[in-house]
Amino acid sequence: MSLRTLIRFWLLLGTLFPALPCTAPLARSQQAPSIPPPPSSTTTPEFLATADEVLSEMSEITGWKLQGPLKKSIRSRAEIRDYILKQMDDEKDAKERYASARSGEAFGLFPKNFDLDHFLVDLLTEQIAGLYDPKTHEFYIADWIAPDEQRMVMSHELTHALQDQYFHIDAWVHAARPNDDAELAREAVLEGSAMAGMLDYMLKDKGLNLRDIPDVDPSLFVGDLSDTPMLKKAPPFIKDSLLFPYFSGLSFSLGVLRTGGWSGFGAVFARAPANTQQVMHPALYRANKVPAPLMVDLPESVPGKGWNKLEENAMGEFGWVEILKQFVDPALAKGVAEGWDGDDYICFEQKDTKRLVLATRERFNSEEMATRFFEAYAEALGNRYPLTHDVKRGNEYVSFVAEDGPVFLRCVARECISLQGGDPSAFPAWMKRLGWPAASDAPEPQATPTDIQTTN
Repeated sequence: MSLRTLIRFWLLLGTLFPALPCTAPLARSQQAPSIPPPPSSTTTPEFLATADEVLSEMSEITGWKLQGPLKKSIRSRAEIRDYILKQMDDEKDAKERYASARSGEAFGLFPKNFDLDHFLVDLLTEQIAGLYDPKTHEFYIADWIAPDEQRMVMSHELTHALQDQYFHIDAWVHAARPNDDAELAREAVLEGSAMAGMLDYMLKDKGLNLRDIPDVDPSLFVGDLSDTPMLKKAPPFIKDSLLFPYFSGLSFSLGVLRTGGWSGFGAVFARAPANTQQVMHPALYRANKVPAPLMVDLPESVPGKGWNKLEENAMGEFGWVEILKQFVDPALAKGVAEGWDGDDYICFEQKDTKRLVLATRERFNSEEMATRFFEAYAEALGNRYPLTHDVKRGNEYVSFVAEDGPVFLRCVARECISLQGGDPSAFPAWMKRLGWPAASDAPEPQATPTDIQTTN
């Protein structure tokens, strides 16, 4: 499992409540009850009639007809939590989830010893308003959603149900594996188009549709996240990963609607966006610009005996924006990441000490963008590791020893590589394997973590 798979898994589970437009004003968010109601697992004639009515309207809006049976039920918060826990265990084992959390820590996206499993279960239990389960073809709605807002939840989730009838969304998303970034891009198609369906449903009574509105700001349809306790506590990467499919996915979906209407999604499901870059920059999707494969390609001797490989995958443009903006200006992070043209990373853990080694390799669309990335990532690494020893800086080369081990960054032409942790001799061995010239103007540090002397 790759770094974002656990987070992205939740996106299949349901509608995040802050992402729901509300009635008056549109950007108002609702707070869940502090005491969960008792389990219900019930349906009522009124609920079933409303769901059938909304389903019929969504079928009319999208042009997708219901082709098979669909179960519908009302669930309590306790039942939704139980469902989340069961799905988490069914999808990924504890070892894979641990690898994701540790990789996030290696990138600086999560604090050390962050309990990702527990946090996400609490977060999603708080936030989910409704969900569609593609395995059982069942639509759930949370029993704490006010009756006047149930229709909006239904319009989003029943769009997923109709998508599943035509495109088998669970298998469609999983077809992107093992490419983490490609899977997130497919999630953005699902969530963005369901958001578009929900907004079309809201506009229908006014005689409008999204194609009639020249500019749509997705943030208008998201509640005040500061009023939701768990999202307020979430590391920025978690919050952004959860909201990316709704924000960027909606923008991407609007482009599809304006050029081909709802029938245009048939072509998108036939040729999914290859990466988050194509979602963020739809012109690249239309041009079918896909980076050539890129692998870290470490020497076989790196990182050495006693290390276990946790995972290997790609971060994509979205991921590199997130990595950089933890430690540099977000506008700089966004501008630099736009030059992304492929990447790969590998994370290792030492069995006994639990130390981490992170190796990354990035390619950019020009040497100028690679240079800009070097400058930004060198700044980010310096900000992340303020206590350093044996600092060396050369032409597109930087190295130092931090508390957790040596850190290296090097760029040549359009590519950059970085290594954090492990044996200092690994980096020159890696450059040699890649056929890169030695960084003669900046000798590699020979210190180890035990050599570091820090002062207050």
